[in-house]
Amino acid sequence: MSDQTRDDFGEAVNMTASELERWLDTDESKSVGQSDGGESVGHESGRRIVTLLRTKKADLTDDDEAHMRKVVGYVHRHLAQRPDGDVKDTPWRYSLMNWGHDPLKG
Repeated sequence: MSDQTRDDFGEAVNMTASELERWLDTDESKSVGQSDGGESVGHESGRRIVTLLRTKKADLTDDDEAHMRKVVGYVHRHLAQRPDGDVKDTPWRYSLMNWGHDPLKG
């Protein structure tokens, strides 16, 4: 496990496991993202992020590290597409939150 990956993931994911878990149970969370009729990619990723946040560093696998890099990439790309105005109740924010990042969190 690369320390850089772990650090980048820690910066990108600013929600705790319990905050993210609560968020994923909301209708807003389930209303956004690409899906093929089932669970959206972001929602599924959010559930995996909850698990990653609760996993000891020593127990993380190469697959876990790859997903952590995917999360960092998604959050950075999505933040660059921030819409104008108040983003509180927008699909843009909801999608980011599914990936563990609340852009309104200080």
